[in-house]
Amino acid sequence: MKKVSIKERANWQQKVENGGFFFHTVEGARYWDERGYYQFTEAQITQDIERPTQELHEMSMDLVARVVESEALLSRLAIPPQFHDLVWSSWKDRQPYLYSRFDFIYDAKGPAKLIESNADTPTSLLEAASVQLLWLEDLLQQGQLPANATQYNTLAHDLTRVFASLNTDTPFYFASISGSVEDRSTTDFLRKMAGIAGIDARHIDIEDIGLTASGRFIDLDGNGIERLFKLHPWEHIFHEQFGSAVPASTTRFIEPAWKAILSNKGMLPLLWEFNKGHPNLLPAFFDSTPEKPLSKGWVRKPFFSREGANIELRTTSGERLFQEGPYTEGPFILQKFEPLPKFGDSFTLIGSWVIGDVPSGIGIREDDTLITKNTSRFIPHIVLD
Repeated sequence: MKKVSIKERANWQQKVENGGFFFHTVEGARYWDERGYYQFTEAQITQDIERPTQELHEMSMDLVARVVESEALLSRLAIPPQFHDLVWSSWKDRQPYLYSRFDFIYDAKGPAKLIESNADTPTSLLEAASVQLLWLEDLLQQGQLPANATQYNTLAHDLTRVFASLNTDTPFYFASISGSVEDRSTTDFLRKMAGIAGIDARHIDIEDIGLTASGRFIDLDGNGIERLFKLHPWEHIFHEQFGSAVPASTTRFIEPAWKAILSNKGMLPLLWEFNKGHPNLLPAFFDSTPEKPLSKGWVRKPFFSREGANIELRTTSGERLFQEGPYTEGPFILQKFEPLPKFGDSFTLIGSWVIGDVPSGIGIREDDTLITKNTSRFIPHIVLD
């Protein structure tokens, strides 16, 4: 594994926008950065990333199966009691799901280490599935990359396959927060994949979803919403006005309610508890556990923080880093500190995607600090032997 510098395309902004990627620049700085790429060997991908991704996915499914049967474990994950039955029934009914993303520390010198699981509303999907693949195809055509360069990336194909396995007889709505370019671009990409699979895929802003007196969710024209992909986390829905109407509604949600078990960082201590010593896991504990076992370096994370917000990090040398954010209330977890690898001036994180039950590709983020944030750069990759 190494990072290789390369000249960016002269008209890269227009090229990525042609692919529906309009948030390539964040707060005046590059989010998409094609001035370099990461190079992997086939063995590094298949043995060090793909294999543990599959194993961690299976461990996560086993975790859900255990948690849904335990009121105590559901409560430890801060899932409100009035939604326990919803989470349980969504699992028992085998409600379908699309995707998840495992975030790894990996430098090819040792096993990949899981630092987070994002299984409800993981973003950077458009960048990983489409933007970096189009970059690869463009540079191969220009002769700027070795002719045998490939990419670990079957995300678009696998998404279409999962959508094709779903019922295509009723409209499928894709919802995101109004005004969020990133969320709308991501849901538009998913909607496009559903359309390729033959589904009548429609967009709706989350704020425009209505509720009838009988408890049915509807669109702006009064049509019932039978299936809804929502780029909106369950932990928010549980506390919102319409949340109480979800259990009795006829709407089938994707991602399903059982993803609430895997969408908060409280699953990391449970994953460690059930699989202690696994080579791809880091020791993790609920914050009620004394810090003593992690005295030589730890990371403190809120259950529900996103994009690095409110992460507190204490290195083995005693250095402290903290990222401000809105998630000031607990609960929290503690996880053993392990530094992200540094390539040049950048700390690197690998996001490994699962579509359905299949490991399908990676996306790479870089930051100038040890905490990966919303503004951290997305860098493409190639596989070369």
